[in-house]
Amino acid sequence: MFRLLHRSFTAKHSKCVQSVIPGSFYHFRTGDSAELTRTFTADDVLTFASLCGDRNPLHLDEEYARTTRFGRCIVHGVLINGLISAVLGTKLPGPGAIFVSQEIKCPAPLYVNESVTAAVEILDIRKTWVVCSTICTATGTEKVVMSGKVHLVVPRDDHRPAAGDNS
Repeated sequence: MFRLLHRSFTAKHSKCVQSVIPGSFYHFRTGDSAELTRTFTADDVLTFASLCGDRNPLHLDEEYARTTRFGRCIVHGVLINGLISAVLGTKLPGPGAIFVSQEIKCPAPLYVNESVTAAVEILDIRKTWVVCSTICTATGTEKVVMSGKVHLVVPRDDHRPAAGDNS
């Protein structure tokens, strides 16, 4: 699927892709990083469950969660992953960045009301393609709750929307 998307994108935009020198039209470089911290409350988890339909009691029912290996309610992994999307779309690379693919691992749970920091680092820039490493850690314990890699398509700075531009 990724190869098909890449071929399709490249064929449609080959003049643009071929004219870009890696890193020369961007406000970021390999090695740049950004992060965002948030605490997900029980209300946040309930709102997310209502929106997406994932009403697994492990996320919503303290009594049930106590009977599991986690011992209490945990935050949906996809909700945590939303912080990665927020960093990518608002901070680095920023507005106009588009997810193409992602690999994630969730080695430990994030508990409701536990703060988490999502961090992104740019690993590689190839024309309009950017590869980033991602990691989410529980603040204070430095427990890794999510890690992985993201592949993005980004517009050149001269084609990029301004932050907060919804047009």
